[in-house]
Amino acid sequence: MASAAEQMAANMSWSAFSKAGDLRSRILFTIGLLMVYRLGTYIPVPGIDGAALREFMDKASQGIGGLLQMFTGGALGRMGIFALGIMPYISASIIVQLLSAMWPPLEQLKKEGEQGRKKINQYTRYATVFLATFQSYGLAKSLEAGSLVTNPGLYFEAATVITLVGGTMFLMWLGEQITARGIGNGVSLIIFVGIVARVPSAIVQFLAQGRSGAISPGVIVMVIVMVVVVIAFVVFMERALRKIHIQYPRRQVGMKVYDGSNSHLPVKVNPAGVIPAIFASSLMLLPTTIATFSGQQTSPLMSTILAYFGPGQPLYLLFFTIMIIFFTFFYTYNVAFKVDDVADNLKNQNGFIPGIRPGKKTAEYLEYVVTRLLVLGSLYLAAVALLPQLLRSQFSIPFYFGGTSVLIVVSVTMDTIQQVQSHMLAHQYEGLIEKSQLRGKKRRKRSSGRK
Repeated sequence: MASAAEQMAANMSWSAFSKAGDLRSRILFTIGLLMVYRLGTYIPVPGIDGAALREFMDKASQGIGGLLQMFTGGALGRMGIFALGIMPYISASIIVQLLSAMWPPLEQLKKEGEQGRKKINQYTRYATVFLATFQSYGLAKSLEAGSLVTNPGLYFEAATVITLVGGTMFLMWLGEQITARGIGNGVSLIIFVGIVARVPSAIVQFLAQGRSGAISPGVIVMVIVMVVVVIAFVVFMERALRKIHIQYPRRQVGMKVYDGSNSHLPVKVNPAGVIPAIFASSLMLLPTTIATFSGQQTSPLMSTILAYFGPGQPLYLLFFTIMIIFFTFFYTYNVAFKVDDVADNLKNQNGFIPGIRPGKKTAEYLEYVVTRLLVLGSLYLAAVALLPQLLRSQFSIPFYFGGTSVLIVVSVTMDTIQQVQSHMLAHQYEGLIEKSQLRGKKRRKRSSGRK
C-alpha cells in the first residue's frame, strides 16, 4: 500500500504548482541569479586581445582549458570576469572534505555539529581564495607569455587577479544564495547552466557539418540515438540502489513497550558521483595543458609524453580508466560512505543487520557489499567518460559529447526535480494542516453552540 507521501506525490499537477506561491518565488529567484551569472560571462577582463585569445583557446581546448570551458560556460574562452568559474570552490571543497576524513583535527571539528560545520565552511572559503589567486595569477602570466594582452605588466596582472578572484567569490555567494533562498543545489546549478549554455551552439555546428556533407546522415542518426541511450543509462545507474535490511529491536520507554521495526540502508551503485571523473580528467589532461601554455618551447620529453599520453591514445585511455577506478574507491571509502562510521551509527541507534553482529562485523559486511557495488559503479563511470574519447579519436565524430558533462547534467537535473517535489510536498502538508486546524475550530464552535 502506498504511503501518504507517495500518494501526495502522485497527485501533483500544474494546478497544485500554481498554488505553491513560495515555490514559484524560489524558482524565479533562482532563474534571476542564474541570468546574472550568464551575463557576467560576457563581461571581459580589461586589457585582453580578443582575436588572439580566440585563436589561442582553440588550441587550448584540448587540455584542461577544454574542461574549464565546460565548467565556466565559455567564460574562459571570452576571458570574462567569471573565467575561473566555480571550479576553485569545488576543488577547495573536495580538498577540505578529504582532509576532514583523514586529518584528526578536521575530523574532530566535523563532529562538533553546526559550529564545526561553520568552521569547515570558513576554511573552505580561505582555500578558495588561495586557489583562485594562484590560478588567476598563472592565467595572467600565461596570457602575457602568449602575447594575448594589449598592455602587459604589473598593472594588468594585479587587475586580472583581483577581477577573477572577485568573480569566483561572487559566484560562490550566488551559489549559497540559490541554496538558501532558491530551490537548492546552488553550485551544481551554476555548473549545470554553464554546460547547457554550450549545447545549442554545438548542436548547430554538428548539424551544419551534416548539411555541408562533411558528416553522413547515418552518423547523425547514430549520434542522436547514442546520446539518448547514454542519458537513459546514466539515469538508471544514478538511481540504482542496494538496500541493506536493518532491524531495530523491541524497546521500552517508561511504561510503554514499542515493537521492533524494520528499515533499510540505501547504498548507491555510484556513491562518489561525478568527482572521480573530474579528478581523473584534470590529471590526465595536465601534460597537454602544460604543452599548450609553453607554446613553442615544448621539450623532447614532453613531446614523447604527448605522443603516448595524448587524448585518445591507448595509454591515455588505459590510465584514464585506472584513475577513475582508483578515485571512485578512494573517495567513497574516505568521504562518501565510511563503513566504520555507518556501523557505529547503527550500533548507537540499536540497529543491526540480521545475521550480522553489530560493530566490527557490520563494518566488514558493509565493506564487502560496497566493494562489490563499486566494481560496477567505477566501470560504469569509466565507460561513460571514455565513450566520447573513443568516438572522437577512433571514429572522428566531431561532436561535443563529454561524458563528464552528461553525468553532471543528468545528476543535477534529477536532484533539482527532487528538490521541487520536496517543496511541493511541504506545501501540500501545510495545506492539510491548515484544513485540519480549520475543521477543529468549526467542531469546537459547534460543540460550544450546542451547550
